Amino acid sequence: MTSICHITTAHTRYDVRIFHKECKSLTKVFEQVNLIVADGLGDEIKDGINIYDIGKPKGRTDRFLKMPGKALTKALEIKSNIYHLHDSELLRIALKLKKRGYKVIYDSHEDLPRQIISKPYIPKILRSPLAAIVEKYENRIAKRLNGIVTATPFIRDRFIKLNKNCTDINNFPLLSEIIGDNSIAAKENKICYIGGITQIRGLTEVIESLELTDTRLDLAGDMTNDYKTKLESLDGWKNVNYLGFIDRKQSQNIKNSSIAGIVTFLPEPNHINAQPNKIFEYMASGLPVIGSNFPLWKIIIEDNYCGLCVDPTKPQEISNAINYLAENPNEAKIMGENGKRLVKEKYNWEIEEKKLIEFYKALKTTNQK
Repeated sequence: MTSICHITTAHTRYDVRIFHKECKSLTKVFEQVNLIVADGLGDEIKDGINIYDIGKPKGRTDRFLKMPGKALTKALEIKSNIYHLHDSELLRIALKLKKRGYKVIYDSHEDLPRQIISKPYIPKILRSPLAAIVEKYENRIAKRLNGIVTATPFIRDRFIKLNKNCTDINNFPLLSEIIGDNSIAAKENKICYIGGITQIRGLTEVIESLELTDTRLDLAGDMTNDYKTKLESLDGWKNVNYLGFIDRKQSQNIKNSSIAGIVTFLPEPNHINAQPNKIFEYMASGLPVIGSNFPLWKIIIEDNYCGLCVDPTKPQEISNAINYLAENPNEAKIMGENGKRLVKEKYNWEIEEKKLIEFYKALKTTNQK
């Protein structure tokens, strides 16, 4: 019997990429799939996946210092054949597992060194030196592992130079998520943003753009109290319907009634070559996308005529795009239909699932230690 174990100390147990996509897909071909999490909600069996909880960390420092050790202890109790690590702090236990004869995969969700350069809680003077140290450490461990999975082709191209057994498994929508109502009659004069709300994701500029349009914004997701206070002070906030954290059903209802989805991340190093889930989730729901004018995003959005790209630092450009889609509903509908078709044909999890399973099957049969 082949036993698989995914480990995360940073993500929730029902994380879409880890639980709903990767783990569920692997239950189709492997006898036992386990998931170690750190959320304090206890052990359970869900959808055929054995979930083991090692307790919730008290904070970021506790997560980095203590959780990897606890995860290692639980992993050695479970004795799976293959361990799949989802967080950078877990690299500290990767070689310990490998030395015991287990096969180990590292799943790089983000371009970590570039992400560090944009971390607001790290003093600016320390970001670049820290990013260089982290990249050197991450590279040293990654090249000794049995395989690397990355969330984008850009991150894959970095790691494949270190480890030839590397593949990109893109976090595209499930085909079951293609359920949006794209009829013009169902739309209200509003756009939507659903996800984490932070300064570097360009929400300040989006709110400022609302001063230049009559279109409203449904804003859903978590944000700090300080940032919420800052946004509320802007004149454009009067056109915002802030919903806080919402579930997947509420999210779909919002998308069904919106004329567009917006994702105008600022040009930070970790954003320029990223592929945010939101782009493809909006497309799956038949929404035209208003995105940042990064070269990769323009290929996905504008070259496929799925939406409009703008300079995310310029509220005027953002408002121009909003107004164009509000004033041209037939064009918006065509863009939305193009996006939905592309998700059906290309940007969907079912294609990525096949890549993941083949990667695992090849790893299972290799004699590499």
